Amino acid sequence: MKKLMCLMLALMLALSVASFAAAEPAEDFHIAIVTGSVSQSEDDRRGAEAFQAMYGEDMVKLAIYPDNFSEEIETTIQTIVNFADDPQMKAIIVNQAVPGTTEAFRKVKEMRPDILCIAGEAHEDLPEIGSAADLVCNNDFVARGYLMIRTAHELGCDTFVHISFPRHMGYETMSRRVAIMKAACEEFGMNFVLETAPDPTQSDVGTPGAQAYILEHAPEWIEKYGTNSAYFCTNDAHTEPLLKQLLAYGGYFIEADLPSPLMGYPGALGLDLTDAGGDFEKILASVEAAVVEKGGAGRFGTWAYSYGYTVSAGLAQHAYNVLKGESELEDIDDISKAYEVFSPKANWNGSSYTDATTGVKSENIFLVYQDTYIMGNPGRYMGSTDIEVPEKYFTVK
Repeated sequence: MKKLMCLMLALMLALSVASFAAAEPAEDFHIAIVTGSVSQSEDDRRGAEAFQAMYGEDMVKLAIYPDNFSEEIETTIQTIVNFADDPQMKAIIVNQAVPGTTEAFRKVKEMRPDILCIAGEAHEDLPEIGSAADLVCNNDFVARGYLMIRTAHELGCDTFVHISFPRHMGYETMSRRVAIMKAACEEFGMNFVLETAPDPTQSDVGTPGAQAYILEHAPEWIEKYGTNSAYFCTNDAHTEPLLKQLLAYGGYFIEADLPSPLMGYPGALGLDLTDAGGDFEKILASVEAAVVEKGGAGRFGTWAYSYGYTVSAGLAQHAYNVLKGESELEDIDDISKAYEVFSPKANWNGSSYTDATTGVKSENIFLVYQDTYIMGNPGRYMGSTDIEVPEKYFTVK
């Protein structure tokens, strides 16, 4: 009888443990990532998908804001706010944080103050979105404004050509970066030139016309400024035709506005990288080999791992670490640690956002950047993340 009772107790204990294990979910929270579509922001979307593949569709929820987000702000807001209806939702990441994100975060916080609201690459004024978001992470337009010029100088360039249009120059981040680039060119004895091209999204010519403009004018610019000139454009659609002409006619390209080996290079080089998936080491190797074959060794750069891809996945990873109690939300080292999960061979650096007028640093707004990789035979990292940017550039405007 004693043996039978012991056996029954053991069986009941085993069943109760098994039942508890089966009932307990892997995680008791959900994380949402909102990005643009594959057609407009492929890297951003692929990073979100990579994070979802890592942790599963049960925990990670994805959504897409409209391609024409400037005209469909209400739809963007609602897309974000809808996640607050999920009782298990604990973090919402928006990358890129297009117009409407600030208002959406305010509404989410009114409904669910427990949800972490995180913005990647905000299009709205940083102090404004920072007042609604728990955390904002943008590319470091301050440090990069200085470091791109410094890198161009190290590579032997004597002129830096900045290509943009009025809408982008109305953004504080981009106008401040221009001022920093100009000041850095003065420091390094280089010429700084502003060129204007059509806005692909808000001009009569659209994207095809804007790209045709770059194709037509880039050879003229290279002839005017010489082959020791470096070029930078603020719009993704301008990047591919610019790279194509620089490969054909000479000139340098340090890195894109939102750098990635996939930003402009595959189209400019005629590469099909669909089989590479999210393997950025494989992608970079293919792009680099094609650049070298075209005679571009030592003249073309990027970030080895896509910025958009890393921000989507990295900020979600950071939110996960914070929710698990393994990281602090407003710690740049913890943010970098999360980014490095998706960019294992590249270094990151960054700093708090500083208001150029007041000199006050924000506690929840960070500017981050990855080391610049110049393709060649062999290629090399430029050590940009180890360089101390002079303090004076943080208040240039």
